Amino acid sequence: MMTSRSTAAARPDGAVSRRRGPVLERAILDAALDQLSSVGWNGLTMERVALGAQTGKAAVYRRWPSKEDLVADALRAGLPRFDEAPDLGGFRDELYELCRRVRDVMNSRPGLALRAVLHECDEEAAVRFRALIENGVVGPSKQLFARVLERGVARGEVRADALDDLVLDVIPAMMMYRSKVCGSEWTDGEMADVIDRIMVPLVRSGPA
Repeated sequence: MMTSRSTAAARPDGAVSRRRGPVLERAILDAALDQLSSVGWNGLTMERVALGAQTGKAAVYRRWPSKEDLVADALRAGLPRFDEAPDLGGFRDELYELCRRVRDVMNSRPGLALRAVLHECDEEAAVRFRALIENGVVGPSKQLFARVLERGVARGEVRADALDDLVLDVIPAMMMYRSKVCGSEWTDGEMADVIDRIMVPLVRSGPA
């Protein structure tokens, strides 16, 4: 009789799982996010992902012929949705809460994976992820900032002419600068300071 050890040795490509279809694909995508958030873009390999997903390397390559293809799908599947802008009755508090939510997303496992791609991959690889980043993070977050400003305009807190792309870029650009260039994060107090000293004076309605 063949023992369990010899049975395992007989499995091709080191496969240890009989999962199929969406269940296996989800495990592989999760393993890719884990690798990105722990060892980064440069440390991620298809072999590491297969090991993390407890499957064979061939199962990964059958679905994703390259590391870039795998990472793009992992980010699409893992990034949280930006659906609702906070409605707290005031522009300043809503902007502060939205900043906290965006920061929390960027500190999540998918967010850390995305940052590994942004910080480490070369220009050729980065081109493949620009549309994903724009459609999955930058665009949706700017839309929520715009909704907060629009409500502020309706309440009379924000000038109507403050709704432009330059204003909407201020906070995302500062977040990206702090993360990518400075390698640091915003604390709650620093976010409040930026909103009170920069954003509120920039967009508020009426005399200073």
